[in-house]
Parts: sequence; structure tokens; C-alpha cells
Amino acid sequence: MVEKNTSNKKKYLSEIEKDLERLNIISERFNKIGSKPKLKKENICGEINKTINYLRDRLSKKISLEFDNSNSEIYTNLNSQLFSWGLENIIKNSIDSIKENGSVRVSLAKSNGLVRIYISDNGMGIKKDLKNKIFQPGITTKERGWGLGLSLTKRIIEEYHNGEIKIENSAIGKGTTMLIKLKA
Repeated sequence: MVEKNTSNKKKYLSEIEKDLERLNIISERFNKIGSKPKLKKENICGEINKTINYLRDRLSKKISLEFDNSNSEIYTNLNSQLFSWGLENIIKNSIDSIKENGSVRVSLAKSNGLVRIYISDNGMGIKKDLKNKIFQPGITTKERGWGLGLSLTKRIIEEYHNGEIKIENSAIGKGTTMLIKLKA
């Protein structure tokens, strides 16, 4: 019985340490959002993997979160903290759009000097009247949302990383695919 208690305590302490580290990252993100961040050549697959692993540990067992290119190495100029924040916002929106059971899949393609990141879910989809507004501040479909996540993500991707973010496709009741394009 003592061994099990010690094992549980170590597990909880480990999770608390991860959460404290995450709070530090969040604090650093807010510090960086007001000024032009420094970009560094990074393996984007590794950064996506880190974000997905963090989120996967905190997900309901009814939702799967997969990354198709987790073993690849594709380099691009990133501010890894801000990029991760943007990706996290999109994935969380995907998760929130799923009613009960579902999946979110992240995949990558590299061609013509561009990295394309697809984030697909089998959630509710985005209503036609919201598709052109979804990246504007204050637009939300959530009861308790502020509508800042996707507008912040757009700024992170387009202004800070010179990339592009858009809705690739969306169908009510079938899901949504978001696309991020960055220079490889």
C-alpha cells in the first residue's frame, strides 16, 4: 500500500511540475505578443508533437488527437511558443466542436517551398454566415468564449510568421479542416 501511495504522489507531483512549466510558458507568450518575436529555424514536426502530447494528456478518452507526421523533420522559421499557442487554439476549437466521440487529426505536407498544416475534426462544422468572420475579434460560438483565440492565432501566423491561415473546408455536422501555410 505504501508503494502505491508513493507512486501516486510522484505521478501527481510530475503533473503539477508540468502545469507550472506550462504557466511559465503562458506568461512568456503574453510577454511576446506585444512585440515582433524572434524567429528561429525549428523542426515544426517536433513543435507540433509537443503541443499535441500536452493536449492529448488532458483530453477526454472519447476524443482522439492524432498527428500523421510525428516522425518527420521539416524545418521552418518559428517562434515556437507563439506557434504552439496558435496551434493549441485551433485544436481546442476543434475539440470543442465535437459533441461526444470524435477525432482531431493534424497532418503536414511540404511542397513548393511551403509547409501546409491541416487540422481536421469531425465536429459540428462552421455555419456559412460565420466563415468570413471567424478570425475577427469577438466572434464566438461558445457560451463562455470571448472570441479572441482565432483572431490571436491569425495574428501569430500571418503577422509574426508571415504565413497564412484559413478555413480549408467545413460542413455542418461533418467537421472542419483548417489550413496553416508557412514558408519551409
